[in-house]
Amino acid sequence: MAGKLVLIDRQYGSGGREVGKRISEKLGIPFYDGEMLLMAAEKFGFNLGIMQEYDEKNVKSLIYMIAMTAEYNAGNNNASMPQNMYNAMSDTIMKLAKEGQCVIMGRCADYILKGIADYVSVFVYASDMEQRMKRAIEVDGVSPKDTASYIKKRDKQRKDYYNFYTDGRWGAPENYDICFNTSSVDYDTCAKIICDLVK
Repeated sequence: MAGKLVLIDRQYGSGGREVGKRISEKLGIPFYDGEMLLMAAEKFGFNLGIMQEYDEKNVKSLIYMIAMTAEYNAGNNNASMPQNMYNAMSDTIMKLAKEGQCVIMGRCADYILKGIADYVSVFVYASDMEQRMKRAIEVDGVSPKDTASYIKKRDKQRKDYYNFYTDGRWGAPENYDICFNTSSVDYDTCAKIICDLVK
């Protein structure tokens, strides 16, 4: 495989997804984010809606979701559903890594591929909360009155998910090869630096 994989963890509203897309465009390599849910759901027979509900969320907050799985898991142990979904996502990520250089967003990819693939792990954050709120409203359509609380909730979900399944700490600088503050460094510059690292 020519070049390293790019694995990006990101604060919600930091523009990490935009950085990932620009890397994909500059290098001409696939970009994987929500598409991985569909791949995992189709291969392992999970309901896509439930996969989306579970995506990068803490297992402890999924009691309600486990109950939802009953109709899709007759005869199976529903209590293992979150772990089964994580395993399905892990298998999907490993398959994508074997296919060639690509950009993978979140979902513990750095932990899953440790010792298996050559990659650069990146954390993207934004120190300017107003910037994050503006992006959440404009890009994801989050209600202006709920934006600040929604951002905190999504960050906590990603943090709890990562910390639960890995031996690292989500967002801790020592956990990544490189970190970018998009309040200080624009998306194109972030993408260019990362492209130079993985070529």
